[in-house]
Amino acid sequence: MNCCPQERNFRLDLAKLATKLRDGARLMVGQGDYDAYVAHMRAKHEDRNVMSRAEFFRARENVRFGAGGERAFRCC
Repeated sequence: MNCCPQERNFRLDLAKLATKLRDGARLMVGQGDYDAYVAHMRAKHEDRNVMSRAEFFRARENVRFGAGGERAFRCC
């Protein structure tokens, strides 16, 4: 019996927590969310091709570190 009806039962969802931590870590190192990218492309840009996961990763790396002689923002 619960003596305090206002008290909520908080349960720790480890899978959800792990997903949030993984996504946060990827964003910190410059990696976007591929699934969100695919959903966005299919909803907003139906006429354009969706990059594969490998192409998406390479594109994010190029934006972060620069490609083709272009320099990206770096702190050092």
